[in-house]
Amino acid sequence: MQAHTGQLEVTIDTSAPASGVPALDGMLQGERLFRSSEFPTARFVATDMRFDGDKPAEVRGDLTLLGVTHPVTLKSQRFNCYTNAMLKREVCGGDFETTIQRSRWGMGWGPHIVADDVRLLIQVEAIKQVN
Repeated sequence: MQAHTGQLEVTIDTSAPASGVPALDGMLQGERLFRSSEFPTARFVATDMRFDGDKPAEVRGDLTLLGVTHPVTLKSQRFNCYTNAMLKREVCGGDFETTIQRSRWGMGWGPHIVADDVRLLIQVEAIKQVN
């Protein structure tokens, strides 16, 4: 029987956006959006994991951005496990995603620069712990 447990904590560096346009990256880090000098990281901490069979279906947790925390639910996409040949252990990974409204966390700037609905994608890979 599977334990159906896990932990997920993700820290995001807000000073490292990668739009491909340096001027836009500077705007994203600035006072109207990430305010990276004041809030250099955003953080997601899981509070509950729900499974569909042996695979995680969703992860509920708290997202802290600009010093404001709200609950979010990440839905599992493309989750899979395999035996890593080098480690000789089971490795699992997948994409977890949701859409947030950035204004809920106090991010400014009108939708002509960045839409209020923003897709958040977190890619995870984990090595199964052996007791």
